[in-house]
Amino acid sequence: MPIRGLVTNSINASTQQMQDIPNPYPSDSSRKNRRKVQVKLSTPNNCQLAQLQSPSLKPPVVQLVPFRDYKIRRLSHNTPNLATMAFSTHFFLLCSLLFFIISPSIAQTSFRPNALVLPVSKDPSSLQYITKFNQRTPLVPINLTLDLGGRFTWVDCEQGYVSSTYKPVRCRSAQCSLTGSRFCNPNCYSSPKPGCYNNTCQVFFDNPIIQFGTGGELALDVVSVHSTDGLKPTRVVSVPSLLFTCGRTFLLESLANGVKGIAGLGRTKMSLPSQFSAALSFDRKFAVCLSSSTRANGVVFFGDGPYVMLPNIDVSKNLIYTPLILNPVRTAPGTFQDEPSADYFIGVKSIKINGKVVKLNTTLLSISKEGFGGTKISSVNPYTVMETTIYNAVINAFVREVSSVSRVAAVAPFGACFNAKEIGSTRVGPAVPDIDLVLQSESVYWRIFGANSMVEVSSDVLCLGFVDGGVDPRTSIVIGGHQIEDNLLQFDLATSRLGFSSSLLFRQTTCANFNFTSKI
Repeated sequence: MPIRGLVTNSINASTQQMQDIPNPYPSDSSRKNRRKVQVKLSTPNNCQLAQLQSPSLKPPVVQLVPFRDYKIRRLSHNTPNLATMAFSTHFFLLCSLLFFIISPSIAQTSFRPNALVLPVSKDPSSLQYITKFNQRTPLVPINLTLDLGGRFTWVDCEQGYVSSTYKPVRCRSAQCSLTGSRFCNPNCYSSPKPGCYNNTCQVFFDNPIIQFGTGGELALDVVSVHSTDGLKPTRVVSVPSLLFTCGRTFLLESLANGVKGIAGLGRTKMSLPSQFSAALSFDRKFAVCLSSSTRANGVVFFGDGPYVMLPNIDVSKNLIYTPLILNPVRTAPGTFQDEPSADYFIGVKSIKINGKVVKLNTTLLSISKEGFGGTKISSVNPYTVMETTIYNAVINAFVREVSSVSRVAAVAPFGACFNAKEIGSTRVGPAVPDIDLVLQSESVYWRIFGANSMVEVSSDVLCLGFVDGGVDPRTSIVIGGHQIEDNLLQFDLATSRLGFSSSLLFRQTTCANFNFTSKI
């Protein structure tokens, strides 16, 4: 696979630095396959979100003001909890300030939502998860590929982006500093238009499917989203100044048909969860529930529960909780590695199949100080990807536990396939051994049942839905979309905690059962 790198525009800078750009498969990099890309850097001021009332729009406009730098100290993988505490403290201070500034203006509005909701469809060709919201003035529906680890939301501005409310973010402004940008574009060699204004803030963004990054103009525009009471969509809410990156058409390569960019849900101040919670002053939580069906929508909630699926089942109840671990080094392509990763990592300690521990090199399950190893959750990898030795150990252990089932020829990208006619069926999918990802203790584990472990490649063939990620990848285990379908995952950004349900099939519902058809 060719190494994909980084494209830069004309950039104003005072210093230079060499940056390693990784070549992941399909979303992670190898230490051995790197090349150096020269970029120019400039140092912005620090800033902090604040929210002021807009005289003409409700809810209030998100604005930015400078603040004192509360830097996260880079720590080794032996102290992930301290790093998490520093990250949480930073956001606690940020949200405390927001509360006092926002509350007076929220009180003057007639409606204050507790949560927002977006539909998520599964594209049958690319297996990408697609969400949609309205953006611009006048409003236009925008389809975006959902990226759990996406640092920014970016939208293609080269194909017909027209909006009377589009505002480019100026270089060295408070908004620019919020992103950690080190780049300015002093001159755009074209007439002014979205994505091409002079003296604007430039940020790196990427297409996680093709692993290619470039620079783009940071901007603000109106976004319109449905609020929810947890049972159904309710009133439409307007966020007048949502920060996003103005992308370029060539980066739509390999995205699903009709998609115009990426919806970033990652662990940053600029992701959709952080911006929505700051703009509307609700809990810094979001939940993802991906449907296994290409004909029925799953759902993303921004804010706290309830999250109710038909027939009236609150799937936010009885969740299992595990800490979210902060990787001290960014893992996305085209980014600087002196800041934490935007991906969501969890602390898998061991793997069991049919209750038996799989023998593997457990040091690979920890995150090194260079950011290698560990386990993260991804919505852009269709299947779970494992480092080669972990993959082989899991495949061999699984095959031993289903020795009575005939193996058939492997079907790429899978390595272990079986005669489907010899495998029974249960409420939670094919009757195969459970796979447990053991977390902070033996009593806390994420159980993967047959519906999430097996992939039906034909009426006669079922394959174990794990993929070999090669030797020495950036991340040892990447939990992919198929493994999290029909599981509710709640990300609590304030406490750095993941709540997960395991398969909702046990509760006689699915992620396709949110009532999108009933609206006020």
